[in-house]
Order: sequence, then C-alpha cells, then structure tokens
Amino acid sequence: MLHKFKFDGVHVVVDVHSGAVHVVDELVWEILHIYEDKTPEEIISAMSDKYSLDQIQQALIEIKNLVDEGLLFTKDSQQEGYQPRRDGVVKALCLHAAHDCNLRCKYCFAGQGQFGGPSGLLSPEVGRAAIDFLIDQSGNRKNVEIDFFGGEPLLNFKVIKELVPYGNEKAKQAGKKLKFTLTTNGVLLNQEVQQFLLDNQMAAVLSLDGRPEVHDAMRPTPRGKGSYEQVVKAFREYVEQQPPAGYYIRGTFTRHNLDFSQDVMHMAELGFRDISVEPVVAGFDTDYAFQEADLPFLMEQYEKLTRQLWERREAGQPINFFHFNIDLSGGPCLPKRLSGCGAGYEYLAVTPEGDLYPCHQFVGNTDFLLGTVKEGIHNQEIIENFRQAHIYNKPECIECWAKFYCSGGCHANAWAFNNDLLRPYHLGCQLARKRFECAIYLQIKQVGLA
Repeated sequence: MLHKFKFDGVHVVVDVHSGAVHVVDELVWEILHIYEDKTPEEIISAMSDKYSLDQIQQALIEIKNLVDEGLLFTKDSQQEGYQPRRDGVVKALCLHAAHDCNLRCKYCFAGQGQFGGPSGLLSPEVGRAAIDFLIDQSGNRKNVEIDFFGGEPLLNFKVIKELVPYGNEKAKQAGKKLKFTLTTNGVLLNQEVQQFLLDNQMAAVLSLDGRPEVHDAMRPTPRGKGSYEQVVKAFREYVEQQPPAGYYIRGTFTRHNLDFSQDVMHMAELGFRDISVEPVVAGFDTDYAFQEADLPFLMEQYEKLTRQLWERREAGQPINFFHFNIDLSGGPCLPKRLSGCGAGYEYLAVTPEGDLYPCHQFVGNTDFLLGTVKEGIHNQEIIENFRQAHIYNKPECIECWAKFYCSGGCHANAWAFNNDLLRPYHLGCQLARKRFECAIYLQIKQVGLA
C-alpha cells in the first residue's frame, strides 16, 4: 500500500507497511501510479511521449531496487491473525483530584468538571489507594505515570501535595520511577504551586486556547468573565523558569476560530515553545462543532501552520507542535502502533470516589465502570473489548494509509459518535490524515530533501 501526496511542489510517497518515506521526481511519481498493473514494456510505452528511454529505464531500476529492499509496495506482515498481548500491565492513571472546576468552558466534555455527577474532591485515602493500585498492577514495569486531572485539580492542591511524596516513596520501595503530570486551567497556578511543580519535577499541561478573544469566548469564569489575562500571566511566569520536567500549552480550537493557525502563532509570540492545539470534538447540534463543509478550510490552515512552523525554524525560533510529532525512523513499538493509547487496560482513570474507568472521557458512564482502586478490576469483559479495539479489528482502518500513525484514533470519540469502539470518528480521521501529511513534509524539510 502506497500513499502519495504533494506539498508545495514536493512529491512524497509513503510506503505504508514499511514506514519508508520517499521524495521522488515527476517521472517516478507517474510510474508508481501504474507500476503494479503494467509490465515494464507497457510502462515504457506509456511514458515515452514525455520522457526518454534512458530516463524511464533508470526510474524502473530505482523502483525495483526499493521494492526488493522492502521499501516500496511492502505487504502487511501483521494483518493475518494478529492478537494483542494479554500479559499487559497498568502503566498510567488519570487521577481525578477534583470533580469541580473554577471555569465554565463551553466545550467541556466533563460537564464543567463534574462528569455528570455531584462535585467532589479526591481524599488522601483514595489517592493513596490509587497509587498502591498502580504500583501493584504495573508488574515489572519500571516507569509508571500519574496525571492529576479534573475538573480543576488545583482545587484540591492540599491533597496533591500529600500524594506526590507518598507516591515517590512507594515507587522507590518497589524499584520504580513515578512520573507526575498536572493538567490545569491556570487560574490557581500561583507561586506556591509553581514552586511545588518545579521542586518535584512534575510535568504540566497548561490550558490556553489562543488569542484573548478566542480563549475568553470559550473558557469564561462562572460569572462569565474572561480568564485569558490571568492564566497567561501565570503560564508565562511558570514557563520562564524552564521547568525541568517540561510543559505543554494545550488548546482546543472550534468552529468559532477556524483560523486556528493564528492562535498557535499567538502562543508562540507569547514565548511558548511546546504547544498542542487540538480540534474540538462535539455533537453537531452545538454551534462550535465542526461541519463537513469546514474541512477544506481546516486543511488549508494545517498547511499554513506547516509553513509558519518552518519559517520560525529557519529564523531560529522553532516550535514543538505536538500534533506534528511523528517518528519516521522507527516510531513506537508495534502494540502502540496497532492499539494506540492503551486506554481500558494500560491506562485507566480514577474518580474521586476511587472508581476505575477506561479513560477520563468515559468517567460517569457506568456501563464502562471497571472496578475500584481498593477492590481491583472486576469487569474483565470491558478490558478485553478495549484490548481488541486495534486497527485490524476496525474495517475502516485496515485500508487507511495513516493507520500506523493514529493507531485507530480515540476510543472515546468512536463511542461518542458511533456507539462502537471499532468505528472511528470520521471527521477526526480526515483531520488526522492531513496532520500526518504536514508532519511528514516538515521532517522532509528538516533533513534537506525538499
């Protein structure tokens, strides 16, 4: 399977099953369209009006060499009879420190932080039990992770301060290393919190949607006021201290800011270098949800952003844009490429009450309740359903050129739009494929092939 695309006059060919990426000339590009269906003699005849015999023969030799090396028209060695490993372990928890929030983000999948239920804060007892559960369920794995999430987790900073040293000590006793991350809207990111993150080498995900008018429209306070000015001040203060565990500025763009590339550039101008801006996922009945008619403009925006990122790199001001990060030298391990994030069996979410769910986006849907951190997992059927939600069980993925980059997409989005873990969110797929083309082109530029 090949995927061919052009970007600013550069001809790119992706050999899907080997992962090889080729930059080719117009002649090879045209030959590849017919290479598998015609004999060399027929190809020479078809191309002879535009190219010399020597050019065509040389191109055919180059193509054949790549085929022989397993870098073109490679067959899929995994499709027949693939079965995911059943001896996996829990690697990470999304630990909900608070089911409450001090903002009222309009697109919030968690219902302004409460996940369809009452507000609540994680207790130290449940938090310790969650850490014990992770240490126990991680088997021989050395590196494990916890993301403090919400709602807004800093509403429960007191408990977070208790749990981090407890987790580090438990991990040390077990011969493991526990990495903590905090996802925050920034309203409570004061100097005490910033210093705590720095001292404990915690990573941070900082929520910012872009330009002031964009951010304030979608992320207001309970009284309807904007939050941009306050959170940008806190984020800049924090990032200027060069946090050793890193950070991401994480934004969401909607139908109200289809020109989202300008928001990425706005964040860059504020001094942020690690940026993730993602398309909103929402029902079509909301005014901020994307429609099919928006796709051409959104594709243009990704192309525009690609050029802007390259210009900044050339100017010595590179941006690490999360959604353009792909590894063409080998990439993630095979299970990761085929199954994605591991939600439901390697990655779990924990509510303030200690309930376990496949991921944060399933929290509150009791059909997906897996168990509790104190009693363990009791619903193995759901675990197995998520384990089997890999690309070879998704008919729409099998023939998709981007399947090894997106790994079948987000399970929660598939369920939300199709009520089926095995049917990906169609609009999201189209945007993802465009992002991967842009990411591949940027890497080609970086190694000097375009």
